[in-house]
Amino acid sequence: MAFGRGQKVATDAIPPTPEPVAMVDDTAWMVDNSFAEFVLMNAPEIKYMCMVGYTFYLGNKVFGNFKPTDSTSFRFVQMFMACTGGGIIVPIFINAIPVPLMVDAYPIAITFSFLIHSYFPVVRDVMKLSPVFKTLVIVFYESLRAYVVVSLTYAASNAISPSSFSFPVFGPIMCGAIAGCGGAFLPLNKGLDPIKSGLAPNMLTALVAAAGFHLFLNSPFSEGVVDAKAKAHVHVSVFFILSGISTAFDLFSKTAPPPAKPTTSTVVVVPEKKKDK
Repeated sequence: MAFGRGQKVATDAIPPTPEPVAMVDDTAWMVDNSFAEFVLMNAPEIKYMCMVGYTFYLGNKVFGNFKPTDSTSFRFVQMFMACTGGGIIVPIFINAIPVPLMVDAYPIAITFSFLIHSYFPVVRDVMKLSPVFKTLVIVFYESLRAYVVVSLTYAASNAISPSSFSFPVFGPIMCGAIAGCGGAFLPLNKGLDPIKSGLAPNMLTALVAAAGFHLFLNSPFSEGVVDAKAKAHVHVSVFFILSGISTAFDLFSKTAPPPAKPTTSTVVVVPEKKKDK
């Protein structure tokens, strides 16, 4: 018995190891650009800048409803709740820490915008008169709102256990919708008054974006998509920015033409002259 001595193993019998095939991402351009880097807020400086724009834009709405007799503390707390309403309500739903308690940058941005509105109200007039400045602030506002909706919808999807389906369906969508407009319901003594006349544009867009984002990530549509969450985030940001600009400038409002004035014709009756007999 040779026990294999002197025998050579044929290398042709061993199949070659296949080389890994690199996956081609045909939609990589969606996240490989400057706009995507801005709305995804990969840099903290971008996030801080958008926070200031977000709080300033909401402060413009809040300060328009204040009375001259309202105290400074009332104004500050009202603005604080308007800016962080969704970040307070949704974490309570999913048993997490509210965003303003966890992220110190939010109170700083709110305080900064509050001081601008209180001591430099001329800046509000500049935003009303300058379409360029107003558009810039809206881009900051909608970019951060998209970031909040995406983050809290995704967090709710991971925190809520599935029940009737393979993934939680309605819970994350409702949390995402509240994340995009929760400040409208604070303080809670407002009840359902904010939706008595129907959903406001920011409520409707938050609901649509949360539903589209959540269902896309948990459906076969996202199978094989590289960086599906980031690409969906970019689409939500574009949707929010376009809808915010169109709402602020009334681009798609259909104004009815003024009713035509009825034409009245005057009939003049000329009395007949009597003939002399």
